[in-house]
Amino acid sequence: MGAATSVPILELLHIRKAFGGLVALHNAQLQLSPGTVHALLGENGAGKSTLIKVLAGVYRPDDGQIILNGTQITFDSPADARDAGVAVIYQEPTLFPDLSVAENIYMGRHPIDARSRRIEWKTLHESVRELLKNVGLDLDPRERVRGLSVADQQLVEVAKALSLNAQVMVMDEPTSSLTPDEVERLFGIVRQLRENGVAIVFIGHRLEEVFAISDQITILRDGTYVGTFNTSDLTPDQAVAYMVGRQLETLYERQIGHIGEPLLRVENLRREGVFSKISFEVREGEIVGLAGLVGAGRTEVARAVFGIDHLDGGSIKLHGKVVHFNSPRAAVRAGLAYVPEDRQTQGLVLPLPISQNVTLPLLREMTRAGILQPARERALAEEYGNRLRLRARSVRQPARDLSGGNQQKVVLSKWLATRPHVLILDEPTRGIDVGAKAEVHRLMGELAASGLAILMISSELPEILAMSDRVLVMREGELVAEMARDEATQERIMAAASGLSTSFGVAS
Repeated sequence: MGAATSVPILELLHIRKAFGGLVALHNAQLQLSPGTVHALLGENGAGKSTLIKVLAGVYRPDDGQIILNGTQITFDSPADARDAGVAVIYQEPTLFPDLSVAENIYMGRHPIDARSRRIEWKTLHESVRELLKNVGLDLDPRERVRGLSVADQQLVEVAKALSLNAQVMVMDEPTSSLTPDEVERLFGIVRQLRENGVAIVFIGHRLEEVFAISDQITILRDGTYVGTFNTSDLTPDQAVAYMVGRQLETLYERQIGHIGEPLLRVENLRREGVFSKISFEVREGEIVGLAGLVGAGRTEVARAVFGIDHLDGGSIKLHGKVVHFNSPRAAVRAGLAYVPEDRQTQGLVLPLPISQNVTLPLLREMTRAGILQPARERALAEEYGNRLRLRARSVRQPARDLSGGNQQKVVLSKWLATRPHVLILDEPTRGIDVGAKAEVHRLMGELAASGLAILMISSELPEILAMSDRVLVMREGELVAEMARDEATQERIMAAASGLSTSFGVAS
């Protein structure tokens, strides 16, 4: 199965890593050659994140070797890995929100004047402007990160990695929050780095992107090395079969049930400077897909409907009755649930165990005579964990120790446990592998078939097309099109989202 065509710059051989009784990696291997884009594939929980943390110096392996330029080495810290030429761009931005873009990019490495011992701000900002230009960002280096979109934060992370002049660059789900144009721009950067001799590790769940950008693919399953292949010798179906250990019959399994009366109806919603004239309905047993480019206002509408952000006008009806949500708590009591896009900062309390995360909206139900019942919490978490096929040591495990896909399953469990009538899903399969994605789609179909009304925001057009009964399209804070399932195509959706056509009927 070997496919290397040049002498590896960095090798991870027979890596083993265990956490208590859970073996996360067993005989894991990765060989990285200069000027090669090497994709790392596997289901959530397959060991990808653990292997990358070994490579990044976050974890020390229990067994195995790390070989750099032919010499065995040990990374005792992330600083050791960075000094050896390894840069890691994690899936979730790891930036300091209240510091500037420039301060984040050169954190701990600011240029210092030798005489005054002060930061040379002019030199710093000039260097950062050039880095931002290289990744296609027109930002002031002095701008605070807090005000940036998730997509722009991801590109700032790329600029930070470029500043390290790394020999090895790891990109963990770098495209998950990017538009198609931004993805292509990022791929242009990746290709230039490849031409410059950098070894790049690309972790992604969108197989079309993996096959478009990679030269080689290494696959892990259940923490064990499956094999390394030339990308040209592998098909996406074969890759999926190696990842899950079986043929995956369908990624978009959907039970079609009876569509009933409207459960949620919004009319002329408006938030100054954000969105306006938003009117739509979601019916019992229906999945409505909300499409649009990043920044179109989809998430902002969802947050306002759920009571997180205030509205300046319009009305919301549940079961035909006008409701007013001054807080998410009021929305939950009325039967709404909202799974946010950013699971780590908005969906989870990472230090808490799985059981406490799942039951956070249900604390009153988890008490007896005012005293919290941990056994009841664990039982409920286990029920939904089994239903969503959560991979964890136990429900006592902290949420921060889970892979991204399993963290998403905990967020889904938390809101499904409230037994909502209307479920809003914002990028429900972002950062989830194909196996877990199929499970989430199956669950969505079951929920809709049982009578739940689902509003699904997604940037993945195949997901929108396959899972939606109707598709709504937003552009620049307005609903610009509504399409029935049999009318919607990728071309039509993108035309409406980008303003190329207005011939699809404005939602009303």
